[in-house]
Amino acid sequence: MSPFVQAFAETTARAPLVGRVRLRTLVAVRWFAVAGQATAILFVYFGLGHDFALAATLGAVGVSAVLNAVLMLDRPPAGRLDNRAAGAVLGYDILQLATLLYFTGGLTNPFAVLLVAPVAVAASSLTRGSTVVLAILAVLAAGLLGVWHDPLPGPAVAAGLPPVLAFGLWLALALTVVFVAAYVGRLAGEARQMSDALSAAQAALARENRMAAVGGLAAAAAHELGTPLATIALVAKELAKDAPAGPVREDAELLLKEAMRCRDILARLAAKPEGGGPEGDPFPQPRLSVLLREIAARYARGGIAPEIVTGFADGYDPPTTRAPELVQALGTLIENACQFAREKVVVRVWSDTGSVGVEVTDDGPGFAPEILDRLGEPYISTRREEGDHMGLGIFIATTLLARSGGAVTCTNAAGGGARVAVVWPRRGFPEARSGQRK
Repeated sequence: MSPFVQAFAETTARAPLVGRVRLRTLVAVRWFAVAGQATAILFVYFGLGHDFALAATLGAVGVSAVLNAVLMLDRPPAGRLDNRAAGAVLGYDILQLATLLYFTGGLTNPFAVLLVAPVAVAASSLTRGSTVVLAILAVLAAGLLGVWHDPLPGPAVAAGLPPVLAFGLWLALALTVVFVAAYVGRLAGEARQMSDALSAAQAALARENRMAAVGGLAAAAAHELGTPLATIALVAKELAKDAPAGPVREDAELLLKEAMRCRDILARLAAKPEGGGPEGDPFPQPRLSVLLREIAARYARGGIAPEIVTGFADGYDPPTTRAPELVQALGTLIENACQFAREKVVVRVWSDTGSVGVEVTDDGPGFAPEILDRLGEPYISTRREEGDHMGLGIFIATTLLARSGGAVTCTNAAGGGARVAVVWPRRGFPEARSGQRK
């Protein structure tokens, strides 16, 4: 696992499991439901003159109002409910609505469709387990209401529904609950997964940028401290030379020794990477082929050394930058190829009048057919069972390369092995934004 992917995994692992349901939103929606339920009950009883259990229905609405007020006082409005608390609240909503429907016609009441609402909220915000429990609760409540309920007033429904029609209403409601739970849960899960992965990638990238900034600061510090440290070393040398034998000379020699040690440390900090840029430039801008050779050298293993092949139609080897995004993304592609290759990895870099491209191929088994169409999504890998691979490498690489303007294509080579190609518009290549031209 590359250091960047490892940082990504650590960032994801450390992410706190916070509640996704805002208390303020849930309380506001439930106050709206309480007001709507009370209005409907009073209108039907007094406005339409239908007789039903007024005290029981208003009592159920009143209990909801009291519980909502307690929830507001017990927790800060800006807080969030964890999965268990939110599931309990939504479960109560299903039971409270089922109670109202029991006294007002059961499944013959058009408002029975509202049993789907708490399940939809759970599917979009809670875990799959909580959603399944609430969906089962809603289906069971609908089934019981189809058998036991106080009939709605009026001759048409006083005798109850025919059994076949009652079963059809229950089945339609149950299928709606299952469909909504599955569909909304799938969409919400994919959105959460992508959001979490992008957030963790941004955090890991920020870490890489901070490391690069520290490297530049170290090089600048080494440059600035070089002159005063040389002066200290010179004075210490003269003191050691002129002082008589004794504690003073020993101290001067020790000072000289430590000054030389500091000089060596600063020399290592200021050292340029292999193939680096001009003297004093902590962020050299090599040609693309040179940068790829540097990256490829890091991942050579077991006798597999990536071969760099150039194919510049007009002799143009574009200058680029050592931006962490570009280095880590290309490094991930080359590292993956080296890990799967049997004997050979080829990195082809090319340019023409309109494009700049990098193509990484290997002679390994290639991409599994079942994941080939999904490469670029987070957590897609054939090696996750090994425990050290989270399926994040290609996702991170494609995300970072897209930010640089590149388009990534993953295929299996005709002769076997995997092929990953990255193509940038020549005008949009990272070096073009710096105004450099050959």
